Amino acid sequence: MSALTRVLAEVKADVAAARDRDPAAQGVSTFEILTSWAGVQALLAHRVAQALREAGVPLAPRAIAHLTRAVTGVEIHPAAKIGGEFFIDHGSGVVIGETAEIGERVTLYQGVTLGGTGFQRGKRHPTLGDNVTVGSGAKLLGPIAVGDGAKIGANTVVVEDVPPSATVVGNPGHPVKVEGKRVEGPDADWIHLPDPIAEAIKALSERIADLERRIADLDGGEKSGGEERRLRSRTGRSSAGG
Repeated sequence: MSALTRVLAEVKADVAAARDRDPAAQGVSTFEILTSWAGVQALLAHRVAQALREAGVPLAPRAIAHLTRAVTGVEIHPAAKIGGEFFIDHGSGVVIGETAEIGERVTLYQGVTLGGTGFQRGKRHPTLGDNVTVGSGAKLLGPIAVGDGAKIGANTVVVEDVPPSATVVGNPGHPVKVEGKRVEGPDADWIHLPDPIAEAIKALSERIADLERRIADLDGGEKSGGEERRLRSRTGRSSAGG
């Protein structure tokens, strides 16, 4: 009875999280969210499967997980530990491994993988802290730790620990900051995240141009005839609504 009460409380919090973080869920009834949001359905099934697993019920937890994957496109191992107010946006393609641990108020977008590496046993999947946001298609691999408030950019591959409140982009992932400010809340504006590789190339290009000017001044000759092109940050309206 206590397990049922706990599951119902978790489901209520999960529905509230969907309504809070998905603009499409504004003004939508709880019944409609439960019957139409694949991410919420997958999480509801996982809550039940995990409760059955903890109660020692054989076969049923894995059967529920298998059927849920077929219906929603989301695969969550029954042993994965997921905190409250968890939200999977769109859901399709999300994979959460057996030893993954997810904190409170975490948001995952479609195509995210919390997977393992190699064939090692024991703890082999990521641990996500509270208030973490993971963008579409990101892959977090191995027993890494992602700190509270961190953000993982779309299609980022993360194989090392992420410090709290950091934003990580690229492959392999590089920690960066957004305008030097601490990252606040779930934000899907992945378009304007800084690119550390592009910034390094820009710095090298400017350094080379400066050295060419100095050499030309010392030799008394003409400057290099090569065309110098400035790398500019992308501007304009964000398709993510930022």
